[in-house]
Amino acid sequence: MLEGQAAGEGMGMESYHEDWTDSQRALYDECYRAGADWADDPDTPSEDVQHVINLAEADDDTLADAEIDFAPLVDAVTEATGEVVATVPASHDDPGFKGFVDGVRDGTSDETFGL
Repeated sequence: MLEGQAAGEGMGMESYHEDWTDSQRALYDECYRAGADWADDPDTPSEDVQHVINLAEADDDTLADAEIDFAPLVDAVTEATGEVVATVPASHDDPGFKGFVDGVRDGTSDETFGL
């Protein structure tokens, strides 16, 4: 099992931060699954998938502590936390953001966007 990977998980959920709590890891897992499912949905516009992949590839300096109101991401965090959120911090330190963008990136075939 990869370091940080949850027992029984085989979808590449190895991107936890060492200092995350169990609840932060659970949020990452939920958002990861939501991102992968969203990216795999044939009704999801390829431009939207590319936008999220760009966010996944950006470093936190580029993101500049922005808050994102991208509906699929906000919906994933809302569903995972059970709390209505309007925005999500655009930071790879945030488990909701990181989980969703990692899930989208991993859920997109390599041939699709040259990953």
